[in-house]
Amino acid sequence: MHAHRHRDGRAPAAGAGGILVGHQERPDPGTERRMRRGTRYGALLGPLLAGGATPDLVTRAARGLGLPERGRYAVVVLGTPVPDAAVAEGPDVDGARWWWGAALGSPGAEVGSPDGAEGREVAVVLLGSAGPARAAARLRELGAGPGGVSPVVGSLAELGAARRLAGTALLTCDPGSREIVRLDERLPAALLVSRPELSTRLLAEVFGPLLTLVPAERSLLVETLEAWLECGGSVGRAAARLGCHRNTVFNRLRRLERLTSRSLSRPRELVDLVLALDVLRLSSAPP
Repeated sequence: MHAHRHRDGRAPAAGAGGILVGHQERPDPGTERRMRRGTRYGALLGPLLAGGATPDLVTRAARGLGLPERGRYAVVVLGTPVPDAAVAEGPDVDGARWWWGAALGSPGAEVGSPDGAEGREVAVVLLGSAGPARAAARLRELGAGPGGVSPVVGSLAELGAARRLAGTALLTCDPGSREIVRLDERLPAALLVSRPELSTRLLAEVFGPLLTLVPAERSLLVETLEAWLECGGSVGRAAARLGCHRNTVFNRLRRLERLTSRSLSRPRELVDLVLALDVLRLSSAPP
């Protein structure tokens, strides 16, 4: 893949941040897509993603990339290398413009983070008329994932915050999955992954006796609770999903209540159970 060159024949400089960007004078779409993957040019967007959004850096990035300082931006953080199809096809839909980045933390990159973005691939998206939900859907169509998508931010100066939020969203993905999630869909889980020491304490406090059961027995109770929640608290629908009698579901749930000393009929105690279930889901060990 050939890197873009200036009209005088000079190759553009490779930046430290590892962001693959377009050019102020927009070339034809095919050339621009190749540039975005083939040219490491992170001196402009890299510092903004790292949180160093001084007024001078924001102005430089806006002028150098032909981007508005204020606009509807989102950041994507992927947990695996970006599929070639995602870069080859843009993806530019609904007026969105994408800039794919090299993996943060890779050789030559200077952006590091404790929030799930370290060693990941990053995209900056100027959304135009499209929203983050459409960006997430497009990534799913192209086989990307797992990945986290930030909420909309209103300026280049906010890209650092958006990158941190996208990295947090990535941490809420099920282990081993290829799902693309938006932070706004996973706010309770995002709170949990942001405070791992409290999450560990929550799991031990709520599910402690449950975790002492043999794995098969524990999995059965967890699976029943998950089915009951997904069925809106309907024992009958949960029984149909699990392929067992409704009394079996009822008895399992009552046993879970006894083990956890929490009632599914008390909203505050149900919150404890749901949050503990999220912590268990996000752990690498099977239930």
